Amino acid sequence: MHTGKQLSTEIDASVPTAARMYDYYLGGKDNYAADRAAVKELDKVVPSTRRLALNNRRFLQRVVRTLSEEYGIRQYVDHGSGLPTQDNVHQVAQRIDPTAHVVYADNDPMVLVHGRALLEQDQRTAVIQADLRDTDGIFGHPETERLIDFSEPVCVLFNSVFHCIPDDDADGPLALARRVRERLAPGSFMVMCQLVSEDAEVRRAVTDFMDQATQGHWGRVRRERDVESYFEGLEVLEPGLVEVSTWRPDTEVAPRQLTQEWIEFGGVGRLPL
Repeated sequence: MHTGKQLSTEIDASVPTAARMYDYYLGGKDNYAADRAAVKELDKVVPSTRRLALNNRRFLQRVVRTLSEEYGIRQYVDHGSGLPTQDNVHQVAQRIDPTAHVVYADNDPMVLVHGRALLEQDQRTAVIQADLRDTDGIFGHPETERLIDFSEPVCVLFNSVFHCIPDDDADGPLALARRVRERLAPGSFMVMCQLVSEDAEVRRAVTDFMDQATQGHWGRVRRERDVESYFEGLEVLEPGLVEVSTWRPDTEVAPRQLTQEWIEFGGVGRLPL
């Protein structure tokens, strides 16, 4: 199991991070020249990535709204949350119930700096710096213990982050999903999606590029069947595991992921009551 090694609090502007690249794709300002250059190169390999990032963000917002409105979920733990953007988890959840509690966990020190500044006035939301594989460190963090009651249903989010961690019997996505699931109360939810491709050349090219660009802070692009394995023991909500722009779209004309060289694939699973 991941032991939670000391994370750097220094922001290195010369090395791209997935969080800052994602921020740039979403139109944010919390990114550096290295991140923008990496995005430019990535777009040469998979030109649909900006649309994919936007559609993934909309998926996250629909999921939180659905779980808050239809299932009464009032506490969320967002792993690998990235930089604050528009309509974050706490904003969506608190529009439905202002008492909702949210913990964001990310290993990027820039996320910690910007997140804490944003949330200074919100006592129901916290940002902690942690490796998303460090379940003990995240669940046992004083801020998490202050805000989250794990004896009650909670939503744990792994939204577009599993591709950032490598396969490992103790720390890979499958092991991590199992470890987290074992610690949740019945009726809790797990939201999991990641970048997948059924094209071996796309998987290889993107994985190699991102691994090199982020200096090893990357896992791999996987296949749909890999993501399906993360949901063992969970009841998958309709419409099942899908390309995320098709998960309960707001309207019939909602944006769809049209290009298919790679897609964001996943869904929402519930622990049986």
